[in-house]
Amino acid sequence: MDAKGTDNGGLARGAATLVASALSTQLGAASGSLAFPGMGPIGVVAVRQYIAAAVLLPLVRPRLRALTRRQWWPVLLLALVFGTMNLGLYAAIERIGLGLAVTLEFLGPLSVALLSARTAFNACCAVVAGAGVVAIARPEASTDYAGIGLALAAAASWAAYIVLNKTVGARIPGIEGTATATGISAMLFLPVGAFLFLVRPPDGFTVLCAIGAGVLASAVPYVADLTALRRVPANVFGILMSINPVFAALIGVLALQESLGAAEWTGIALIVTANVLALVLRDRAEGGKP
Repeated sequence: MDAKGTDNGGLARGAATLVASALSTQLGAASGSLAFPGMGPIGVVAVRQYIAAAVLLPLVRPRLRALTRRQWWPVLLLALVFGTMNLGLYAAIERIGLGLAVTLEFLGPLSVALLSARTAFNACCAVVAGAGVVAIARPEASTDYAGIGLALAAAASWAAYIVLNKTVGARIPGIEGTATATGISAMLFLPVGAFLFLVRPPDGFTVLCAIGAGVLASAVPYVADLTALRRVPANVFGILMSINPVFAALIGVLALQESLGAAEWTGIALIVTANVLALVLRDRAEGGKP
């Protein structure tokens, strides 16, 4: 087989790995939602952070003593963003469902993509995404504005995560900074986990669901994404990640008996379309640079 065929094969395997990673992430979120009655979103997020740290820290083994003050501050901010991003998302899932919460959360990376290249076409993408939000929110007496607000807070945290991760990656080699931030975030949630298990011990099913969320939504995606990024260009990675809201909506309907109407499906389609168009446009613009 020639080099081109080998590259295409590697790209196909990488793409398949990313799709599997997205599916695992949303199955993990669904598993976590089943644990809400026993430990609430904050308990599920705590367990998820523990498992993420248990996977990344032994794998990366960050050299904490070698970090300087200039390296520490973005790591600490990233640790806070980890917690707020996951807590906002899971609290939103409890109120408005998996499909809508994940879709609204994707406005975070979309905003970063749009702001990184301010063009008329990007403005059109923003309008498309805004129409998607309106279709999902549809102001009514029964609209759960708190749930929508929590999902948008998760979106803002994801945008901050992208920006901070870029800063951390520029100042600390490899993924040592991300692993360190994950460990700190897990430590911040230790009091929460201790309180929940001592004051209101969850049953075995609840614990298994929370652990399932940690494994499927943290451990598997971390390993899969790191593997796939060796074969898949960054723009393809971003486009494939846009499948997450679709998986979330389908899993919500099929596994969690969530109900989505035509307006919600239209909103999901609009936001996914805006994400894909923005990423494709950015890649073309960057490819055209000398």
